[in-house]
Amino acid sequence: MSNSSGQSIPVNRFGLTEVYSSTPTKPEVDVVFVHGLNGDPHNTWTSENSKIFWPAQILPPILEDEKARVLVYGYDADVTSFTDGASRDKIHNHAEHLIAELSANRRIRKALERPIIWVAHSLGGLVVKRALIYSAEIRGMKIEHLRSVFVSTYGILFLGTPHHGSDVAQWGNRLEWICSVMLPKKVMDSQPQLIDALKTNNETLQNIDRQFIQILNRFHIYFFHEGKPTNLKGTLKFIVDETSASPTVQDVERAVIQADHSHMCKFENENAPGFDLVVEGIQRYAEDAPAKIRRNWDAENQERTTAKQAEAAELYSGTSCLKLDVKNTPPQKHTPQSDSNSTFGNSSLGREQRALPSAEGQVEFDKQFVVEDVTNEKEMA
Repeated sequence: MSNSSGQSIPVNRFGLTEVYSSTPTKPEVDVVFVHGLNGDPHNTWTSENSKIFWPAQILPPILEDEKARVLVYGYDADVTSFTDGASRDKIHNHAEHLIAELSANRRIRKALERPIIWVAHSLGGLVVKRALIYSAEIRGMKIEHLRSVFVSTYGILFLGTPHHGSDVAQWGNRLEWICSVMLPKKVMDSQPQLIDALKTNNETLQNIDRQFIQILNRFHIYFFHEGKPTNLKGTLKFIVDETSASPTVQDVERAVIQADHSHMCKFENENAPGFDLVVEGIQRYAEDAPAKIRRNWDAENQERTTAKQAEAAELYSGTSCLKLDVKNTPPQKHTPQSDSNSTFGNSSLGREQRALPSAEGQVEFDKQFVVEDVTNEKEMA
């Protein structure tokens, strides 16, 4: 495999591989490709005829002015990732790994705030949606770098991804058809239990669909559906039809690619059906993204600052109340007995026991310490 300059680039089967980066200038946008069921970070995007790997060999020159970096992501996309149901949510595991890897890759390069554009084929779109849902839900300060993917995402191009999952039976049929296309025939024939699993109530996929709707308006979305049916055992079918792949949603772009489901993401040259549509979308998003994502980060940083100030104010308020309570508490009269039981008394207890004060002694010591602290503050004032 070679890039636009003819240099060979090995693509990792799993994880991220950078297949192009603008030089000598620093990239201003990341374009990330995610394959689907039984896919591969190289083969999914490679023409079977010309062997052209278009993310590395055709796309880079077109994105030269936009100063882009192109990455492909690979993961173990076996059928159980999409059929095991909510109790064994492997899609969530893939999503977590994707967010962790992309965040690490960008943080090392001091690029957490760089805009992101996603290109996803088929069920890879579900992994991208689940990843963004996960990233959006993060609020903890210790892992806030993982939220950067959500904040930095500008747009997503979905190629043949099933989006409407309210009909349980239809979900099963679509997944069965996708498997028939993407999995070797011998696997389908030798594992009939897969068909049964695909037709069950897959709550995981429906939940992703519902949750993503809550954040969809934040992104620029481009839906693509297949324009040619696939031959399934002598019957022509649209694996993911227009209604599912390109639902009518306000302010969302829709287009058809005149290819079947498995070939709609493989462009053998610049004249291939759908190439101009997809690449123009990527280019336009890459051009418009920097300004929008800068505004996203301005708002995000302001929100984080406000949250930290509120937390600090709450901690300070709690400390002040503690000091006030202790100040207004009259000192208790000491007795020889209580003194003898305190850490500083003349107790006849052993060394180890005297190191631990009694409950009364510890409370008295704490009060003296805090009252003294309050008195010192007054004197300093």
